[in-house]
Amino acid sequence: MIFKWHFIGKINIYLLLFLLFFSKNILASEKDYWHDSLKPLENQDWDLSKAKHLLERAGFGGTPEEVEFLFRLGLPKAVEHLVYYENISVIHMPEFDESDIHDPGLINFPPSRPATTKLAKETGEALGIKVKESGNRKLQPIVNKFFFWLRASRLETKRVAYWWADRMINSPRPLEEKMTLFWHNHFANNETKVRDYRKLLLQNKTFRLHATGNFRNLIIATAKDPAMLYFLDAGQNIKGSPNENFAREIMELFTLGVGNYEEKDIREAARAFTGWNTNDLEFIVNKDQHDSGNKTILNNTGNFSGEDVIDILLSQEAASKFIVKKIYKEFVNEIYNEKIIESYADILRKNNFELKPLLSAIFISKDFYSKKNMGSHIKSPVELVVSTYRKLGLKDTPGIPDFNQSTTSMGQTLFWPPTVAGWAGGKSWITPALLMERGNFARSFLYPDIDFIDKDFYSPDPKIIVMHKAIRNGADITSATKSSNGGDSMMMMSEANMMADRDEDFNTRYGSYRGWQMAVSKVKPIARNTINTNFTSMVLNSGAKNTTDAVDYLINRFLIVKLNNEKRNMIVSFLSDNLGTKDIIEAKTYLEDSLKMTLHLIMSQPEYQLG
Repeated sequence: MIFKWHFIGKINIYLLLFLLFFSKNILASEKDYWHDSLKPLENQDWDLSKAKHLLERAGFGGTPEEVEFLFRLGLPKAVEHLVYYENISVIHMPEFDESDIHDPGLINFPPSRPATTKLAKETGEALGIKVKESGNRKLQPIVNKFFFWLRASRLETKRVAYWWADRMINSPRPLEEKMTLFWHNHFANNETKVRDYRKLLLQNKTFRLHATGNFRNLIIATAKDPAMLYFLDAGQNIKGSPNENFAREIMELFTLGVGNYEEKDIREAARAFTGWNTNDLEFIVNKDQHDSGNKTILNNTGNFSGEDVIDILLSQEAASKFIVKKIYKEFVNEIYNEKIIESYADILRKNNFELKPLLSAIFISKDFYSKKNMGSHIKSPVELVVSTYRKLGLKDTPGIPDFNQSTTSMGQTLFWPPTVAGWAGGKSWITPALLMERGNFARSFLYPDIDFIDKDFYSPDPKIIVMHKAIRNGADITSATKSSNGGDSMMMMSEANMMADRDEDFNTRYGSYRGWQMAVSKVKPIARNTINTNFTSMVLNSGAKNTTDAVDYLINRFLIVKLNNEKRNMIVSFLSDNLGTKDIIEAKTYLEDSLKMTLHLIMSQPEYQLG
């Protein structure tokens, strides 16, 4: 079919066209006189397209009705509605429904399997399980539980991502969720190291609580957050042997940026954070591990605590510029003028790092609505998926296609940022392979693959699948845990691995396998519903009478950047040809599939990647 070319065709050409389009869109706006102006947009310039732009950037976009609501408020009240959202009730939004997978024995989870078995051998107990007095593989239950928690926490974190996606789709306070996503990337931690969905869920709630509040309060709360403390090795930061990880990242990535501090400042700041640690989900200060001597940080000397260090960092002029620059790049444009950054930084400083005045000033300015800045943002995978669902009018996240799998294939997985620096964003989202996956996403929710349900709890490790089949076929543990060549017969392992498998205390491979079984038996399944949207009703209810009306409606609903006449006419012709008529009323009994193909064609255009 014709529409397939747009998503399967020559993707390198597609990338080139996207980059040419993106560059042209920027260059064509260079003479825009609103650009870099902090003056408020005047009432006569406020229109539906700007209301749509505001909702797209200060949230994730929305339905025509939601755009119309903002437009009718007028710009000042629309910005107030989005930024000062605390009086808007979210009581209908449920808390995360946790699976029953954690118990007290898992508190202060050991850093590795060897550490776990060492603890068990030394104390006779680990993870709440006592070592068997006698018998074969005395430590096997403990090893099983170690792997259970690794698997269960990973699965539960994916459920937390679904819960958060539901909030992004359904929240009447979209800026709250957009800023929560922004801070998740700014203070990036990942499940691979934290290995505890509870800590990541707690951190997510911390970001939401301070989303548009005071940045000082946010960074102090984040510095004391269990996920952050664990991720940046707070337990190793003790008096006499400071660990510099957190001190380095708080300067380089969280407050100042490279070039605004020296290595000696990092060393001294690390001393101020010694003793900061976590006892499960509680922040603690081990006083006997805290260095109470004088430290010199950015030309300030004293017996500084961690909070003092944060105040010193925020007192630097570089801090307000650094924060403003990141917010501007996220909400306005990756290309910026230093002068406007300085102006917004001045607003942030004068308001003692309160974020609402800064965000309000950005969203009401002429610069925000300039031609150069509208339609210039390349959506992240999460933004792309969530904005698609919000524009469809959905109230929860479909289980088919899988939300996590969809965003991962496009380069972003919630709670799994690639490094402490987060996702690079911008043009890094549009490599040839990633553009292909963006086209695949559009197809996957329009034409869902129901086979996914059977794969929901499959182990990502093919060795576990081989092991499972072997045990089901009657193999004992030792035989089943030997390496396989993929066939029915078992291969001999290397001598080193054979010795490991003969360890009378435990079998690591079986522990991995059994841990996965235990995890999938306790973690609640994700509901696997589809979008179930009736596009025929959507288009006919808009008042559309012919294929031109239908295409214009879909373009207006789902795109921020308008298509040129050539593309628009091509899509109209495509719909007319598929229907065999221009009269959609006449074709309403068989309109649905043609509308889906048309929407897929629209979503396969470069313009759909922009917001």
